[in-house]
Amino acid sequence: MQYDEHQINSKFHTLSCSCGGYSKASTMGISRRGFLGGLAGTAALGGLMLPAESQARAVSAKPVSPGMEPPLGTALRIKPVLTYQIEKRQEKTSWRSYGGLQTQEKVNEEAVRIRTELNELVTKAEFPIEVLPLALVDSDQKADVAADTKCDVLLVYAAGGWQVYKLAASKTPNIMFLRHKSGHHYLWYEIAHWRLLRKNGDTFEEPNMDVDDIVVDNYNGILWRLRALYGLKNARGTKMLAIGGLTAYSEPAQRLSPAHAKEVWDYDFEIVSEAQFARRLAKARADENIMKNAQRQTNELLALPNVTLKTERKFVVNSFIALAVCKELMSESGATNFGFANCMGRSVIEMLDTPPCLVLSLANDEGYTAYCHTDLSHTLPGVLLRWIAGKPTFLCNTHFPHDGIFTVAHCAAPRKMNGKDYEPAKIMTHFESDYGAATKVDYTKGQIVTVIIPNLRCTKWQGFRGKVLDSPSNPACRSQIDIAIDGDFRKLLTEMQGFHAQVCYGDYLREVGYALKKVGSIEWQNFSEPA
Repeated sequence: MQYDEHQINSKFHTLSCSCGGYSKASTMGISRRGFLGGLAGTAALGGLMLPAESQARAVSAKPVSPGMEPPLGTALRIKPVLTYQIEKRQEKTSWRSYGGLQTQEKVNEEAVRIRTELNELVTKAEFPIEVLPLALVDSDQKADVAADTKCDVLLVYAAGGWQVYKLAASKTPNIMFLRHKSGHHYLWYEIAHWRLLRKNGDTFEEPNMDVDDIVVDNYNGILWRLRALYGLKNARGTKMLAIGGLTAYSEPAQRLSPAHAKEVWDYDFEIVSEAQFARRLAKARADENIMKNAQRQTNELLALPNVTLKTERKFVVNSFIALAVCKELMSESGATNFGFANCMGRSVIEMLDTPPCLVLSLANDEGYTAYCHTDLSHTLPGVLLRWIAGKPTFLCNTHFPHDGIFTVAHCAAPRKMNGKDYEPAKIMTHFESDYGAATKVDYTKGQIVTVIIPNLRCTKWQGFRGKVLDSPSNPACRSQIDIAIDGDFRKLLTEMQGFHAQVCYGDYLREVGYALKKVGSIEWQNFSEPA
């Protein structure tokens, strides 16, 4: 029996199930897993997958105040396309190309296999994916229709045919999947490098794809690329709540980063003066419900077995009050990122009656991105890495690399570094002011981390993979990590740019590099060999 495209796609019925903290439902026949956006207080967030027409959203395990929900990722929309060509036998001449899809029956069989594999892929993904119906493409007209689909990625199964050129020329990113040993052999396994990328020559000529856009047999290779594109999709268009305005740690970043953030990353800004914030803060302190909630949250935090208070309790309460104001302002403006421009200055510390260190730490643990200062040069990589990894990122000062060791430190460190569990922490004073509340986090020894160092001109990011050696207590910013550099230490030492770094648990160097290729205007330098 021969199936048309509609019949093949309709064979996969809508299913839903609940497992642990996640709720899964199918989208156009493909289920997708919820994105863990963070914690609201101490309640874990699971995923609620809505129909294809709706944006994927996650919900908390217990109710939160209206307008206080953590930021949630928009699903990556994928259009799978199978290209093929069924050729007719001709006598005494070469009439067929390489490949195992020589009959309609084999094409139908391959389509069913693809749908099954995509079901497995989205079940494995830790971020929301929306998979559209598979397009069976054996003509230029069908290729045009597929290329015009509103989606984020064309996932091209290049079994045969020449329509891959039209798909590559579309404005939508292409990931090409080739079969060598995973099923029916594909023609383009032989010729993708020569004909597509090099246009029958010796030099790369294809403007829209390169070798990193092509995967052979390995669905894990598809998954990490999709993770990169999901991170990029959700990092673009970020709205930043800049309390006290936009400032940077260096003259180049101050001068160049706002325009770069707008033009390259489509950022938007909500500027709130310190005076405006102070009025909101005074109103919050006069609100009995907000004050009770801050006291309750403080009790819950300090009751955790791995949290030790080494400063006055009132500073923790003050931090929760300030966080409530930040979240109200973000809810009103649509912002998901915030910072205090003058975070170490007298005006902010007096206004909050604490430095904002713990405020920022708590916000990152809930799934927001919140960093010291409002410096876009370090905000941009932090936001991208947070969406790629699905975990908080630790903005920190870099130190002089030596003997293969790289030290970072800051006072506003997140505790939920693996995205699920809180690391042990002491709540201490901010080091420079010796006042208020800040986090001293004990990081897991042996933990693999990604370190991203952006330069000050927003033109280059550098990165390496490392391993946590220690969480020392030097007379410096409270949270400190000594990191063993997995890579060319001397090259990092002699070529390092910038000042701040973003650190997260796990190895996401491939994803960051792939995403930056799609951005196009930022150079990427990776000091570690591929894992």
